[in-house]
Amino acid sequence: MDTAVSLPEFIIVSHDDGIATITLNRPEKRNAINDQMRAELIAAFAEADADTSVRAIILTGAGKGFCSGGDIAGMRARLDAPTGDVAFNGWKRQKNTHRGVAAIHGVTKPVIAAVNGGAYGLGLDMALACDFIIAADGAKMSMSFIKRGLVSDGGGMYFLPRRVGLSKAKELIFSARVVETDEALSIGMIDRIATPETLLTEAQAWAKDLTIGSATAVALTKEIMDKTFESSDDAIFALGREAQAMCYTTAEHRQSVEAFLNKLSK
Repeated sequence: MDTAVSLPEFIIVSHDDGIATITLNRPEKRNAINDQMRAELIAAFAEADADTSVRAIILTGAGKGFCSGGDIAGMRARLDAPTGDVAFNGWKRQKNTHRGVAAIHGVTKPVIAAVNGGAYGLGLDMALACDFIIAADGAKMSMSFIKRGLVSDGGGMYFLPRRVGLSKAKELIFSARVVETDEALSIGMIDRIATPETLLTEAQAWAKDLTIGSATAVALTKEIMDKTFESSDDAIFALGREAQAMCYTTAEHRQSVEAFLNKLSK
């Protein structure tokens, strides 16, 4: 059953057959992120993660864009603070930015970014924080921070090199150039391309493919694999042993083994 509920103002969450679709809903600003939207986004991901009926999550944007990045008007307002407060205020705000990205990246369920239009700056960082990215043909992406005299503050300096390699990531960040979908696919920035009309349908079908197995095993596997590049082989093996011991105790594992053996006996 497809249901939709709006959180206060800037986020829409819908549920359909085990998939939660979280939509950034500020289309008149191309879904630019302000403080309220960030708080609502964190709440939406927390609720989806806690809901055992949700097996996968899709993040997308309303209107013509996915997310144009941080709200420029908010940036200007922050600069109006007393000079001595700007840095500390910015540090506190960055903690909230990182909470938002961590809410996406750290959720225990597979997350697909369905990039329906422009993804710039923080918007692209948020897409990169997802496990997978499918983009509508014609969507444009840019690590645009340097144009504002800023660094990529939403995890892009962590996520992008893992997708495209260090040298290419530096080139994209230093140049802030626009990347279109064909190039993004060829360099591994995104995983799939869809037509604008079929984007959500294809994202939902992909999400269903990712939820055929044990939710416990998926959650444990995701958490371990997200540590792969920072950990030694011994550390990953140890985490795998611990996760497997947990999986041995799950109803999903028992049911799968019994179903397989029953099928063989017939």
